[in-house]
Amino acid sequence: MNLLNKTATLLICLLCMHNAQAELADRSKPVNLEADSVTVDDLHKTSIYVGNVMLTQGTLILRADKIEVNENGEGFSKAVAFGNPVYFRQKRDKIDEYVEGYASRIDMDTKANIINLSGNARLKKGEDEMRGNTMTYNTASELFEAKNDPTQASKNPNAPPSRVRVIIRPKIKTDAQPAARPPLPLQSAPSLPSGTP
Repeated sequence: MNLLNKTATLLICLLCMHNAQAELADRSKPVNLEADSVTVDDLHKTSIYVGNVMLTQGTLILRADKIEVNENGEGFSKAVAFGNPVYFRQKRDKIDEYVEGYASRIDMDTKANIINLSGNARLKKGEDEMRGNTMTYNTASELFEAKNDPTQASKNPNAPPSRVRVIIRPKIKTDAQPAARPPLPLQSAPSLPSGTP
């Protein structure tokens, strides 16, 4: 990777995806999986879920055509999801905002706090968005990295070069209070004519 690409990646990470730590409470929640079919290998602690698969753990949602799950001594540790596209969503820690992602494949490693997206990857944090061929989201260090597809030109010479794209939307401050209005001057009430009930 040349210096320009490294600098661009660092700038994107700093500008676009600052403070996006995943909901920490999710780790202590049970993992729920639904699918059309499942194959479980208890000896190797692996299972394969196929057909309209949905994995949830706290605020984390992962939807795919197929998900392969690995367990360790502590339970759920890794998942590899395939789809057209695969979708994930997770709430940020202590903030009412979500990180969402789409890709052809998503690899999740809960022990390493890493989510890898590959194949037409897209990530959204609030209103900001990042697109690239592959992306990595570290849920603990709050670091996002996106890369282009260096082989795109060899696949289709007429296609424009693969690029990473980022959209950073303006933030509207919600904590600012409206300017206080000056108090209205006090006026005495008009006197009522005598004999009025």
